[in-house]
Amino acid sequence: QLVESGGGSVQAGGSLRLSCAASGYTGSTVCMGWFRQAPGKERQGVASIYTGDGSTFYHYNVKGRFTISQDKVKKTLYLQMNSLKPEDTAKYVCAATSTIAVSPLRRYEYGYWGQGTQVTDS
Repeated sequence: QLVESGGGSVQAGGSLRLSCAASGYTGSTVCMGWFRQAPGKERQGVASIYTGDGSTFYHYNVKGRFTISQDKVKKTLYLQMNSLKPEDTAKYVCAATSTIAVSPLRRYEYGYWGQGTQVTDS
């Protein structure tokens, strides 16, 4: 189970840190990612991380502003979002997969999904 938290309303230029707590057996997780979906738009891969070696991947729209990280002891995935823009407004959803993700920012790679947390430009 994946449970996100940390969303909210923030002014442009502000920061937020999202968290995704994983429960249950997580030993087989290979890759985790953050996706976002704005109304009327497709779900978009924002950032992902290979849990083994920590390799990270970012969508070009957020590179340099967002940072994905993990705490293996706490079984928690994070997304630090800085310099937020109005176009970052969306529901942010955490995802995980136990298979090697060839394209780690593509949603079809992931089989486990959280319910999401809303980020809104104020």
